[in-house]
Amino acid sequence: MAAGSAGDSPLVLLVNPWIYDFAAYDFWARPLGLLKLAAILRDHGCRVNYLDCLNRFHPRAAAASPGHRHGRGPYLKTPLPAPAGLADIPRTYSRYGIRRSWLLDDLREASRPDLILMTSLMTYWYPGVQATIDALRSVWPDVPVVLGGIYATLCREHAEAHSGADEVTGGPAAGRILDLVAGYTGASLAPRYDLNDLDAQPYPALDLISPNSFAPLLTSLGCPFKCDYCASHFLAGRWAVQSPRRIFREIRHWHTTCGIRDFAFYDDALLVGAHQRIKPLLQQVAAAGLDIRFHTPNAVHIREVTADLARLLYRAGFHTLRLGLETADAAGIKTLDRKASFQEFTRAAAYLREAGFRKEQVGAYLLVGLPDQSLAAIKQGIEAVHRHRVTPIPAYYTPIPHTALWSRAMSVSRYDLAADPIFSNNAVFPCWEEGFAWETVGRIRNWVRNRG
Repeated sequence: MAAGSAGDSPLVLLVNPWIYDFAAYDFWARPLGLLKLAAILRDHGCRVNYLDCLNRFHPRAAAASPGHRHGRGPYLKTPLPAPAGLADIPRTYSRYGIRRSWLLDDLREASRPDLILMTSLMTYWYPGVQATIDALRSVWPDVPVVLGGIYATLCREHAEAHSGADEVTGGPAAGRILDLVAGYTGASLAPRYDLNDLDAQPYPALDLISPNSFAPLLTSLGCPFKCDYCASHFLAGRWAVQSPRRIFREIRHWHTTCGIRDFAFYDDALLVGAHQRIKPLLQQVAAAGLDIRFHTPNAVHIREVTADLARLLYRAGFHTLRLGLETADAAGIKTLDRKASFQEFTRAAAYLREAGFRKEQVGAYLLVGLPDQSLAAIKQGIEAVHRHRVTPIPAYYTPIPHTALWSRAMSVSRYDLAADPIFSNNAVFPCWEEGFAWETVGRIRNWVRNRG
């Protein structure tokens, strides 16, 4: 458990919970929102502790871990019984993250906090939230727990009824965090700057993570688009951006003071408004000659990729690039994705190749498991991406409340999606009548490997 500065001010514990799922993998993952809150609280005199239940680098993990790489690697996992209603799925359900005994030992050795703030991610990972809160309660039964994050925002009523938290709060929390902490601890916390101004917010508290092998970056909040399958607009509530100068200072800070070379952009709309945002940033990076690499685990907008921008992305050090194609079926693009056509993808792929990117560096996300989607359409899309020397990457569809596609997903799913978020798990193909089958997964994997 990482600790913040000492003193008599309120002590806040920030927790990243376990994942409970059939599969999970660390792909440039950090609880960035939680780390930003930690930095804001420290700016205002609070002490903070940080606990990451997913920590692949836990001191006791060396002998048990299956191995790791910088920014990416498998989580330690513990097999568990599958949830009710999913027991027929022929996959192993597991807890991903540190052993429960390690967590309890860490808690017993730590100082008792005045308040616990916990984040949440996928809606169907909520059993991990429940289990983490249960572990916290077993050591500190009277410490209040406040739950935020994606699950708390998208499924607030369910989280209030089932998570075990004392309070559930939705949406971005930076603007409300001081009032929330003051309400539970009685501390007087007056804001020193505009907490909603992305440029004014401090850098995330990455010093709470060890080893710190990469830095996450968020240059904007939300997305100006409202694609039918995506809830970014609901989660963020607004489209807000940081200045390129502020982002460049952060990059230079982590590189020069901490020796960090790898940076992962978490934006939902990194390339939107490229002339005002990403181009000035990357021009500064290229001019400074920094020996760094950029990665985009979230998809970037295809339509924004011009020949000039492709060259700049390459020159500035983009090492892995993910394109948001979603589907290569023309009808599917028309109904699901307002951001690009397949012709625009073809053009962007050519620009990236000409700039120097290799096939293994550029991937295109393709949605798999959509309502009414056929295997033939999936194969067609994968083959089309291969033809343009881009790596196809299946993105298995998760039905998400507050999206335009949610009602159609509920109508075709063999599960009662509205009754329990557990049934939204993309690993079980919730919107396909035939459900999960290893044969289907194997065929898709072979198409991705270009084996027919």
